[in-house]
Amino acid sequence: MTTYQTIRFVLGDQLTRDVSSLADANPDTDLIVMAEPQAEATYVPHHRQKIVLILSALRHFAKALRDEGFVVDYYDYKTRPTKSFTDALRTTIDQHDVSKVIITEPGEWRVRQEIENWSSLPDVKLEIRPDDRFFAPLLEFEEFAKGRKELRMEYFYRGLRRNTGILMEPDGKPVGGQWNFDHDNRKTLPDDLTPHPPKSFAPDPVTRDLLDLAYDDFPDGLGSVESFGWAVTRQDALMALDHFIDHRLACFGDYQDAMTVKSATVYHSLISPYINIGLLLPDEVCRAAERAYHDGKAPLNAVEGFIRQILGWREYVRGLYWFMGPDYVTRNHFEAKRALPAFFWDGDVSLNCLKQAIGETLENAYAHHIQRLMVIGNFSLLTGLSVQEVCEWYLAVYIDAFEWVELPNTLGMALYADGGTMASKPYAASGKYIDRMSDYCQGCPFNPRKNIGSDACPFNALYWHFLDRHADVLGNNARLRMPYQNWARMKDADKESLIAQANAFLNKLDSNETGLHSRQRQLL
Repeated sequence: MTTYQTIRFVLGDQLTRDVSSLADANPDTDLIVMAEPQAEATYVPHHRQKIVLILSALRHFAKALRDEGFVVDYYDYKTRPTKSFTDALRTTIDQHDVSKVIITEPGEWRVRQEIENWSSLPDVKLEIRPDDRFFAPLLEFEEFAKGRKELRMEYFYRGLRRNTGILMEPDGKPVGGQWNFDHDNRKTLPDDLTPHPPKSFAPDPVTRDLLDLAYDDFPDGLGSVESFGWAVTRQDALMALDHFIDHRLACFGDYQDAMTVKSATVYHSLISPYINIGLLLPDEVCRAAERAYHDGKAPLNAVEGFIRQILGWREYVRGLYWFMGPDYVTRNHFEAKRALPAFFWDGDVSLNCLKQAIGETLENAYAHHIQRLMVIGNFSLLTGLSVQEVCEWYLAVYIDAFEWVELPNTLGMALYADGGTMASKPYAASGKYIDRMSDYCQGCPFNPRKNIGSDACPFNALYWHFLDRHADVLGNNARLRMPYQNWARMKDADKESLIAQANAFLNKLDSNETGLHSRQRQLL
């Protein structure tokens, strides 16, 4: 039996030497433990590319630690299977003389509750360290949130700008004279502009082995692995960041809300999974974008918009997730209960916007934020899909999804299920918004300019139906005053036609005869 002073337990989203649990690690006295518990790959039916990314990155990081001289006690799911992190720890403790365990705090309530139970293991001293890869400690968000009924991101973001000095002038004012350039970032993609493709990487032997096993070993997983080109090492993740800065950041701001059949990723960075598992650090990413602005490589609206997603939104949703507590997942403001339609699992749907957004998700484990919010999320909101099922689907299918970041974005923003804690109004929209921000409607059998009829875009009637059925709780919302005034001015006969159109659609949705499945399309 080997004697070590300390076990350093590293989770699958902590793959950096800068994580607090490894800050003072010593190869001569410490044992690193890493594990691939079966439960982590199956508690929701994760996209297979997500499973492969995390497992490959874990294995590459373990090798990097061994190259540094550490002994790594590694539990891979094939040759040394383990049910849970706890089982892996118990096995290691039984095999080695060690009495102290150090781990960085997990990112999810589910794992945090498991880890906290380690303190009851006999003869083990547990030290849980803060995750200092984030800009803001959790206590900072608690101070921000105290006494507020509504927790808006903007002012939290401004505080972090001041604290970090990112995009700030020496006199304490924001670079460019304003905090937010969002109004400049809502352009549609011109017909003659095709985005530069993102950086991708040929799978190495470790990744190829996992890709070859993805279908057989994870039969309940989702999606295909054929397009896998993700970075699985820090070196490659840094190359992906550099490529984004050099080739895509300059246009990111203008077209970050645009959707097009020409590109699944438009000008987005695709580095969120690398940040979320530790291959990149948020600070270095924001500083790289800031340098690009000062070096004249990208305009301010693009750089500020990109930095706001990380320094602002990412920090905000993490703070809100922990502040709201484990019961946040049970919120359901509109009592939405409708089951997810079958096309969420196969992408076979004749509404082209849904076909594109869901199909690209299943193919790539990725969709950008407007596809997630204003197409899939908007449809889920308007049709009253089950909050629990929608949140589990988002957690399963996206390669960057961990509950701390997925849950607020889905439950709070997309579904307004927290009743306005995050958003000042529901992100509900008709087909006209999708038509304005995309070229999806050009190839769709439904017309976004029609409200009634067999070829009318379903989003239009569903939008008015949503406002009508929730008028008692939304009618006094100041940001919805105009649509409710428009609804009030409509003739009764027109209202009845819209409600009937929406109800017919929802009835078919409930009976699995939606008129949406392209193999058996039944037009309304």
